[in-house]
Amino acid sequence: MKLETAARDIVLRALKAYELDWTKIEYIGQSDNITFKLETETAGKLLLRLHDERCSRAEILSELEWLRHLSGAAELVVPVGLPDSSGSYILETGNEAGNETGGEAQQLNYVTLMRWVEGEHSAGNLQDEQLYAVGVMLAGMHEAGKQFVPSAEFTRPAWGADSFRKEWDKLEKHHEVMVPEAGWKLYQAAAARIPSELNAMTPAPGSYGLIHGDLHFGNVVFAEGQPRAIDFGRCGYGYYLYDLTAALLELSAEQRRSLIRGYSSVRALEPDYERKLECFFVMIMISNYSHHISNPDELPGLREEQPYALAYLREYVNGASFLFRRIEPFVIA
Repeated sequence: MKLETAARDIVLRALKAYELDWTKIEYIGQSDNITFKLETETAGKLLLRLHDERCSRAEILSELEWLRHLSGAAELVVPVGLPDSSGSYILETGNEAGNETGGEAQQLNYVTLMRWVEGEHSAGNLQDEQLYAVGVMLAGMHEAGKQFVPSAEFTRPAWGADSFRKEWDKLEKHHEVMVPEAGWKLYQAAAARIPSELNAMTPAPGSYGLIHGDLHFGNVVFAEGQPRAIDFGRCGYGYYLYDLTAALLELSAEQRRSLIRGYSSVRALEPDYERKLECFFVMIMISNYSHHISNPDELPGLREEQPYALAYLREYVNGASFLFRRIEPFVIA
């Protein structure tokens, strides 16, 4: 069965289980989950997610637990899970499989339903006040972790040396489709530095805790000028600076300063924060390429980015600070 056919059948069964008076179903996309936007007569707009085998039932329920805390105690506008007619926050699909492009089987195990977060994406024209507000929002999210008391069953992944090693192993197997061998040597040199820098960091309550895990600007919407975070599918444990870095990758040097000013207005930054951010910058950049390299549709864009990626890698390997400087693309002949 094709993946889209399997997904459609699961969605139709889920709509019955949730007893929704839906008027419109819109496919959003496929990443860690397959997502659909629903419009209903009485419940408003909703988000329906299909989860594959990469995420366990316990992990999904833990994500929803964390989101309830952010929405309640922290008063942040985030997606919140909704129960079905029996009171369950997660539906089992019967482990229905579909085939992705290329013939790889993908197991669709669970379904969750969430409130839709209203807002619009920035479309690339971010203003300083918006960036500052994103920094404030992210710092508030990190502060919310201090009051969170997880249940005994709470479990979420950790983003650090072990996760990076897995992502690096995948990229190493497929790198030749993205970057020439001469450029790959820079990747290898950078990857060799990252573990030692991570090992020198000490997890502490003020620097480490629950994070969003993927707060790029595709996962931020704005409503009445205020940012709202969406897509917490990668939330887990990690350094707060790791979370902050994810929001910095696609910004200019001056834009990064604006976002950091907002963040530091709520939470004080460590004295050596800049070098740590640069370590996480390279780490996340490599992880992003690892995530997308197996998708043939993404390859042209990945190749196009390499002169910029290699420039950052070169600065990092040479120990030069780059976060607040304009870096010119680096082309290897």
